[in-house]
Amino acid sequence: MTEYESRKWMILVATIWIQAFTGTNFDFSAYSSELKAVLGISQVQLNYLATASDLGKALGWSSGLALMYMPLWSVMFVAAFMGLFGYGIQWLIILDFVSLPYFVVFFLCLLAGSSITWFNTVCFVLCIKNFPSNRPLALALTVSFNGVSAALYNLAAISLNPSSTHIYLLLNAFIPLLTSIVSLIPILRQPPVDPLPSDSIKHEQLIFVLLNFLAIITGFYLLFVHSNDLSTARVIFGGAILLLVLPLGIPGIIYARDWFQRKVFSSFTLQGSGFLLVDDDDLEFHREFLSRENSQISVTSYGVNGDGPTLTLSLTRFIGSSGDGDEGSCCGKMIGEDQLFMLGEEHKAEMLVKRVDFWLYYFAYFCGGTIGLVYSNNLGQIAQSLGHTSMTSTLITLYSSFSFFGRLLSAAPDFIRLKFYFARTGWLAIALVPTPIAFFLVAASGNEAALQAGTALIGLSSGFIFAAAVSITSELFGPNSVGVNHNILITNIPIGSLVYGFLAALIYDNNAAAGFATFSIQMVNDSVVCMGRKCYFSTFIWWGCLAILGLVSSVLLFLRTRPAYERFEQNRRIS
Repeated sequence: MTEYESRKWMILVATIWIQAFTGTNFDFSAYSSELKAVLGISQVQLNYLATASDLGKALGWSSGLALMYMPLWSVMFVAAFMGLFGYGIQWLIILDFVSLPYFVVFFLCLLAGSSITWFNTVCFVLCIKNFPSNRPLALALTVSFNGVSAALYNLAAISLNPSSTHIYLLLNAFIPLLTSIVSLIPILRQPPVDPLPSDSIKHEQLIFVLLNFLAIITGFYLLFVHSNDLSTARVIFGGAILLLVLPLGIPGIIYARDWFQRKVFSSFTLQGSGFLLVDDDDLEFHREFLSRENSQISVTSYGVNGDGPTLTLSLTRFIGSSGDGDEGSCCGKMIGEDQLFMLGEEHKAEMLVKRVDFWLYYFAYFCGGTIGLVYSNNLGQIAQSLGHTSMTSTLITLYSSFSFFGRLLSAAPDFIRLKFYFARTGWLAIALVPTPIAFFLVAASGNEAALQAGTALIGLSSGFIFAAAVSITSELFGPNSVGVNHNILITNIPIGSLVYGFLAALIYDNNAAAGFATFSIQMVNDSVVCMGRKCYFSTFIWWGCLAILGLVSSVLLFLRTRPAYERFEQNRRIS
């Protein structure tokens, strides 16, 4: 392995570490009940604090602006100190070392949430710059580890103090800073980026396959290997750290055994864009191909003659043809109106918000991934109201692990496309199916098994959506505009956090006021805890119905975009 290649893989591993330890908003439910008690606030006010953390995603553009004037490493440390200040002060508040008004705590949550988007920007830039030939694989792998943050923090918290919940805030404050320090040297020693020969691209692709297998092992380890015993938990946490360090050895093994790679590649078909669903080169060809008015490729025969094999194809462009013969029906008009003709067409912001497909996509995300994120923010109160307070850390780990698996599964269409091709928007619709099922399951039964099963399904579904969204935005509305367009899309997260969380908190407080509440010794300033299935029953029904609307939106999006995906696949094969 050359020195430059070694540096590149060090950067990828550093990016995995950053993502794995900076998803700090996923453990909010672990300490939310204690924060609510100390501040003496209602469930509605607690929801506003969760919304403040999610509002950081609406401010993601600020990190891009900072990169225009600051080096990458300094942006990473600004993010670390934002988290240190935001979470650290909240930890002091819970310990009663300082007393601050509610609006200041709101600002601290906003600051801590913003730090996560800054870290994400650093990771995206590192992947895009250092892996231009396999950028989608690098992004999918590293983003997946962001979903496992809560499970790692849960292990760390149990290792330090199993009886404390405010320890999560202390970990949220310091671990990202320590991770930034460890990642500094690889970032400062980034190698120059040169075009890779085809053999090197294949080397990279095989390494990504092995890294995904290692990621799956890490996810299962965090899901099934756990203990509340202090000493055992420390050993388990050490094993998790070892699994995060192991990727450092894989590139060395691969490049040291070049002869083995040739044998492996003889049995794998990892060639060019066939390994990925859509990359920039494919999209560029696709746009050029369809931009020729009435273009035709005419070939009349395929056979073997004296000059060798010849191939003749005939392709005629039919603009505006959706492939659906039922143009006159109401459903046909709904699907055909303002329909995308091809993938990869660049959409500026003003053009984007006028597209029907964008709003179907926005609503599918709003009623899918976002509603799952709000559910995770309420896990502490949900478990408490159902009498399963001791299960809170288990549920957090369960949601985190299955969110991780969902993110990894978002790359499955790319791996199996040579065997089975299906539009990515169709996979999005399939991924939304478990969400309403999970909410109705939890509403129907409040026992431990139903709660665990529902949490796992919601984590799997929302994780897939979070990871697949970047690729879908790029494919539908253009790769060059994805930075702006995806930030517009994820504005639904703070909106959904506010709306869904307010709905849940309002029902919770109303049930508490109606007599389904009990006061804990730890509660102050009239803060109450609602106990019983009624606290969240109506919320689960509402969320389930909204998830069905999101599923309907995703199905309509699939039907409207399927012809564009089919055209793209046909043109890619011809190319």
